[in-house]
Amino acid sequence: VDCTVTSRFAHTVMTSVALNRANTSQEIFFDVELPKTAFITNFSMEIEGQVYVGEVKEKEKAKQQYEKAVSSGQTAGLVKASGRKMEKFSVSVNVAASSNVTFILTYEELLQRKMGKYEILTRVKPKEPVQEFKIVADIYEPQGIAFVDAHATFLSNDLLPLVEKTVTDKKAHISFSPTLEQQRKCPGCDGTLIDGDFLINYDVNRAQSLGDIQVVNGYFVHFFAPPDLPRVPKNVVFVIDKSGSMGGRKIAQTREALLAILNDIHEEDHFGFVEFDDKIVPWKESLSKATTENVAEAIAYVKRIVDVGGTDINAAVLKGVDMLIKDKQANRLPERSVDMIILLTDGMPNSGESHLPKIQENVRSAIGGNMSLYCLGFGNNVDYAFLDVMSKQNNGVARRIYEASDAALQLQGFYDEVASPLLSEVDLRYPDNTVEFVTTNHFSQLFNGSEIVVAGRLADNDLDNFLVEVYGQGASAINWNVVYPDEEYIFGDFTERLWAYLTIQQLLEKSKTGSSDEKGNATAKALDMSLRYSFVTPLTSMVVIKPETEDSTEAPLIANKLTEGKRGKGMKAENLFLPNRLHNSGLVCHSGSAILGQQLQDNLPGAF
Repeated sequence: VDCTVTSRFAHTVMTSVALNRANTSQEIFFDVELPKTAFITNFSMEIEGQVYVGEVKEKEKAKQQYEKAVSSGQTAGLVKASGRKMEKFSVSVNVAASSNVTFILTYEELLQRKMGKYEILTRVKPKEPVQEFKIVADIYEPQGIAFVDAHATFLSNDLLPLVEKTVTDKKAHISFSPTLEQQRKCPGCDGTLIDGDFLINYDVNRAQSLGDIQVVNGYFVHFFAPPDLPRVPKNVVFVIDKSGSMGGRKIAQTREALLAILNDIHEEDHFGFVEFDDKIVPWKESLSKATTENVAEAIAYVKRIVDVGGTDINAAVLKGVDMLIKDKQANRLPERSVDMIILLTDGMPNSGESHLPKIQENVRSAIGGNMSLYCLGFGNNVDYAFLDVMSKQNNGVARRIYEASDAALQLQGFYDEVASPLLSEVDLRYPDNTVEFVTTNHFSQLFNGSEIVVAGRLADNDLDNFLVEVYGQGASAINWNVVYPDEEYIFGDFTERLWAYLTIQQLLEKSKTGSSDEKGNATAKALDMSLRYSFVTPLTSMVVIKPETEDSTEAPLIANKLTEGKRGKGMKAENLFLPNRLHNSGLVCHSGSAILGQQLQDNLPGAF
């Protein structure tokens, strides 16, 4: 596995060699997991000297090619499924006796800064010792590296020294390569100690208030996360679904998370609760300042929340909006503060207004761009696509909360990400005559520990007039402006691909939330760029022609990209079930996973 990160843009290449030691041909599987936020850019197979390279095609054309193969009776396909942070795919190929196959997977993504750090996660479950096992990550950050931490859930005292880490001013190299014997649970046994997550966390230096701007091969990228800003007070209304479907563990975990949040809430913040089933019941008609007395009273209230009734999302959210608006108008809230609503629900609206587009329209009209709505969908029965669109229409995001023993920690973890706003209404401005095709450059909030990223193309390479201006509302009015000094020379086209990645991600969002014309235009542009830069997105598919064998003719393998709304019930296969014969897989660096079978011999290159 080789993972190379250049200015937060991660490029991962995984190579795995599998040998069929059997006396007959075998179906060999290649199973990997990759981050949900990543785009596959290449997948290829080499069998007996013949290389089969994937091609990114429009999804509909790939589907037609796939259905044609299926209609002729071929059992070829690619299984896609989804977990929390990762999505999984599995591909199979028939390999002759004593022959081998080489699988190569490449994907790219922009690492997101959360809680003050970037994360590279590798999940490894090899089931048994592997002949050649190696995880390698190389990080280059022109701003300078503030810290790097590498650890794993499975590291024993014997394995810990095998994690090699070299860090200089701007570069870090991390590797983990235990020998066959070092992997064993006991001398001579087949059990392995390698089972769990290998994590790399790091952050960069942030000396400049304006952030860091890099220009490479005619494209620029601007990273903005100024240090040492005071937090802005927030006013938050928690809108809590307590309908009958929330009964049992879900309502108990909701109470647990709310109690933890109340214990950590900042005293300058204001908060309120609206609990709902088919009735709407606010804790108080106004928000309360987070004094010791008010928090204690709220804790007692939260402990009494129980489940009963239907689900009236429309009226509940509108009540929360109304509370914030009235408190603002009555000057009961700080002048410089951030307003937000956090909705937690596990089901579909079945009381009051139940037409989803009408609910979205009502909420958008009531909020009027003046606050943020964050939607947390609890479990698999919630209509995640509905919550996703509604939150994005109102300067927020949606998050799925998985039904598990750690659901309370998931809820609390999300709140921690938005607990400390630093700026609101952030505008990053660049000279019109100098740049073009700039990604989103207005952001409703910047939270502590996060980062704003803007990229674009230079109209010309004259940087003498490259003036950057940043405006934002913080604890006080803040304006920065600076002339960008010198061009940063970095080998490769990472800045252009980072720009393309960001642009496609944002076009895909616009294709969900705009008018019908805007949706169509955004979809067309996203498809064009996905094809041009060979990204597997929800609009495209990777097609690899499976080689002809004695039992079958050539057949296509299709790699698709799931959206969170379609991921549904956890690990769900999307395409065609593949016969379960001989499994073997490689490791994926960065949010990757692997299951390495008995017939696998990994060939994992070092430097990329």
